[in-house]
Amino acid sequence: MRQILQYDAFLRGLTVIFCSSLQLLVLIHIQHIHFIHTFILLFLTMMIIMCRKGTLLANNALALIAALLLALGEMAGSFEMLIIGRFIIGMDSGVSLSVLPMYLGEISPRHLRGSIGQVHSIFICLGVFIGQVLGLPEIFGQESRWNFLFGFLALPALLQLCVLPFLPESPRFLLMERRDEAGAERAFQAFLGRSDVSRELEEVHAEGRAQITQRTASVLELVRKRSLRWQLITVIVVMSCYQLCGLNAIWYYTNGIFLDAGFQPTLIPYITLSTGGIETLAAVVSGLVIEKVGRRPLLIFGFSAMAVFFSLLTVFLQYQDRFSWMPYLSFTSILLLIASFCSGPGGIPFVLTGELFEQSYRPAAFMIAGTINWLSNFAVGLLFPFIQEALQTFAFLLFVVVCVCGAVFLLVVLPETKNKTFVEISQSFCKINGVSDQTLEREVKDALDTNGLRSAEVEMESCF
Repeated sequence: MRQILQYDAFLRGLTVIFCSSLQLLVLIHIQHIHFIHTFILLFLTMMIIMCRKGTLLANNALALIAALLLALGEMAGSFEMLIIGRFIIGMDSGVSLSVLPMYLGEISPRHLRGSIGQVHSIFICLGVFIGQVLGLPEIFGQESRWNFLFGFLALPALLQLCVLPFLPESPRFLLMERRDEAGAERAFQAFLGRSDVSRELEEVHAEGRAQITQRTASVLELVRKRSLRWQLITVIVVMSCYQLCGLNAIWYYTNGIFLDAGFQPTLIPYITLSTGGIETLAAVVSGLVIEKVGRRPLLIFGFSAMAVFFSLLTVFLQYQDRFSWMPYLSFTSILLLIASFCSGPGGIPFVLTGELFEQSYRPAAFMIAGTINWLSNFAVGLLFPFIQEALQTFAFLLFVVVCVCGAVFLLVVLPETKNKTFVEISQSFCKINGVSDQTLEREVKDALDTNGLRSAEVEMESCF
């Protein structure tokens, strides 16, 4: 019964994840404006003061404003409204991709942290699929109806504004940054479905005492901190590979690839639906197995499989004019590429960013991760057409190199993080960072002994 109640955190978070992830639909499927996400550094710094839930709530205002500007731009005969709307929806998406994974990681029991983090990815994939469906010619995929597709963005924002106020704030944020123990206790009780949350509170207290700084650290402080050096390098590499692995090149130029593969133009919108469907299915499977298999194996498998299928796609595209059945192999390779990406690299990087850093450094880590993410995305969208023009079908071999390098780096550097506390994850990086973990262990032990709790008891009883 107790485990059933703990799964209440998962169910409570579904609505929040659904609404915030669908807000990314316009950015992922309709929009391709990514460079402005670097502006999120200043915006997120201001918004983080409002707490996790408050930031997500305020972010809906951006979605509503953008939806109005984009939907009414044609009626007003103003292309400036479209440009501004695209700019604002980019800000909204950048904030959602930073704050939402942070919130989910902080409210999740450690044995469900990966699964709940992957639900975020699942609903992003679902948003892509819904965008593909709504973009069919029979629905909104016509010049006279595209403004309705933009207006659809307001629906999940309105739904979140109605639901999110009734959900608790992050208990870790309340306890470690606001020093609101009563509020944190109520939040733990709401998420876990039980009244006795003393062990969860004590574990968060112990983590707080083990931190060198009790205030939210800046980006510069994070970069300078030696004991977090390889965590930061890992997040930068994973986020870079997340975008540079080539999946966005597939998404941006799917229609062109299918045309080159010999498919009829009238069939391409319907064929594209299969890519969104397989992406969602792979993300669901990944969410179901992540707590059994682990983050590290899924990431390494995903990047390795992508390298294999990019290599096969290159061969199939090279010989597609010689055999009538070769385009179908190209199409199959694209589906398997998407499935490989969503099996691990598609969602786990955001889970890792929340797991590798302690509370005070987490906002700065998400700022850096978000900036690397969108700059890499922008680079692929900007440069791939020129690379493809120069290298033709061999352009995808560049992504093979990126995927192989990413898999090797993760194999050598990344420890497994599943079912570990944030303190234990920090300890696993002590050796590679060149610092001793004895001090951290002693501080945590002293903090637990102060309240008469043994480490083993907290390990057994606490789920955070």
